[in-house]
Amino acid sequence: MAVNVLTLNNFEEEVLKSKTPVIIDFYADWCGPCQMMKPIFHSLSDKYVGKLKFMRLDTEKDEFLAMKFRIQGIPSLVIVKGNKEIGRIVGYAGEDPLKAKIDEILEEI
Repeated sequence: MAVNVLTLNNFEEEVLKSKTPVIIDFYADWCGPCQMMKPIFHSLSDKYVGKLKFMRLDTEKDEFLAMKFRIQGIPSLVIVKGNKEIGRIVGYAGEDPLKAKIDEILEEI
């Protein structure tokens, strides 16, 4: 499954109107842990086809959305369903711990 780029221009269509929960990776190109998380995020996207939509948002290019979600540290992963945040994971995590955290959040919805 592909990881798509999220911007202010496609936020409504990709997140608010999505029938599937969305996980947004808030990152910046200069952030070392964000770059380490990128291949893990892409790998996990293949494991959640049809269950979770994977999006990445560059906090340097779309500061408004980062502020809207009150992002204070990156990498931050925010899981959204409709217009409601249902989970948040802050900081770098390896693939297995990250998958466990995502699964835990998804079990609650």
